[in-house]
Amino acid sequence: MSLVELGRYGKIEADIIVGALEAAGIPAVAFDGGASLADGSQFLIPVRVMVDADDFAEARALIEAAA
Repeated sequence: MSLVELGRYGKIEADIIVGALEAAGIPAVAFDGGASLADGSQFLIPVRVMVDADDFAEARALIEAAA
């Protein structure tokens, strides 16, 4: 399993994206979410949404279809 970055988002948007991906059966994780809240700068530090490299194309298509 090799994680790749799907994109960088605000914390709330990243949480929504992770939930949508997981609901579609695509495991996902948000990195750096705690860091953006810990120092009070949630709008300055982007949260990285990571997926398995094998799931990247399907995850990207799902996110683009929702936009």
